[in-house]
Amino acid sequence: MSNGLCTDIGFVSANKDGEQLCGDHVELVDRDDGVTVVLADGLGSGVKANILSTLTSKILSTMIAGGLSVEDSVRTVAATLPVCQVRKVAYSTFTVIHIVDNREAELIQYDNPRVILLHEGKSVDYPQQELVVDGKRIYRSRIPLEEGDVFMAMSDGAIHAGVGIALNFGWQRDEIAAFLETVYDGSFTAKTLAAMLVGECTRLYGDRPGDDTTACAVRIRRRRTVNLMIGPPSNPADLLPMQEKFFSTEGRHIVCGGTTSTLAAEYLKKPLDTSVPLYLDPDIPPTARIEGVDLVTEGVITFSRVREYADDYLKDNRLYTDWSYKKDGASQIARMLFEEATDVNFFVGRAVNPAHQNPDLPIGFSIKMQLVERVANDLREMGKRITVSYY
Repeated sequence: MSNGLCTDIGFVSANKDGEQLCGDHVELVDRDDGVTVVLADGLGSGVKANILSTLTSKILSTMIAGGLSVEDSVRTVAATLPVCQVRKVAYSTFTVIHIVDNREAELIQYDNPRVILLHEGKSVDYPQQELVVDGKRIYRSRIPLEEGDVFMAMSDGAIHAGVGIALNFGWQRDEIAAFLETVYDGSFTAKTLAAMLVGECTRLYGDRPGDDTTACAVRIRRRRTVNLMIGPPSNPADLLPMQEKFFSTEGRHIVCGGTTSTLAAEYLKKPLDTSVPLYLDPDIPPTARIEGVDLVTEGVITFSRVREYADDYLKDNRLYTDWSYKKDGASQIARMLFEEATDVNFFVGRAVNPAHQNPDLPIGFSIKMQLVERVANDLREMGKRITVSYY
């Protein structure tokens, strides 16, 4: 029986100053019975470190997600890693966060800074059991999950931040925990929390990180559904079934597009209020209001901006400050889809709007379809459950 909880996972890395490749790697394996996250930190920096951490994280995540023992998984990594010709060792530290049925977290930690657990926004301690596998001291913990819990894993670049620059001995784990308590907000996504931590590390390094620095947050939250309808159906006979399904599906409701909004207002027998809102963005058409709908926006121009924000969110999230607080339609959609939703249902009408056809595209191919597919794929990469229904 489901407990209604799910995971929100986000990670951010800053490369060592002057390096093209990051020596840290995060790997996720999402299965029906849970999710496995591995943060590995390869010895050194650059290409060698990148290869070591990528191999380590891929092997561990696949084996542990598949139910193999910690001992077998660790031995497989040790047997597989290429030995460095200079140092004569094959070495990568790792942190595994294995979420089982959204009820329990299993932590497996080897030589990375110890995972910080925030419960109700405060750092709390948790028990550990020591295992020795082929001479390696590995620590394992099992922790029952509660809504709002945040697990923050990090590479050692975080605790070395500021050594000899802003701080004598780097940033200690307790100080990092205190920083996270200070900035914590229950509405922040995992990605936002990870970005805040790496941003502060980079600042302590004087914007020239002395080591690869990665933070990976796993946040336990309730499932929330957002439904988005864009465009009328190609066959007018499908309009009523489309609207009935959309409005009867649990969750919040966004209607995009002028024609779609007019038809939605008629279906709900409510007026479409297009009086000019207080907030205007010269690039984004204004929003409207219909009683019974959470957000009403224009279609393709607004959704194009959402696609831009989604693409950026998966890269370095530089545009976060653009959409995180603004009240234009694209910013509001971005917050609802990226931050609030765990499940997103798209209801896409295939009617062709002649204004949206590009002569360079194959005839009959709608820009709208392309936009929806791109955003849906980006949301899947963010770890959300997506359904797209065409009418």
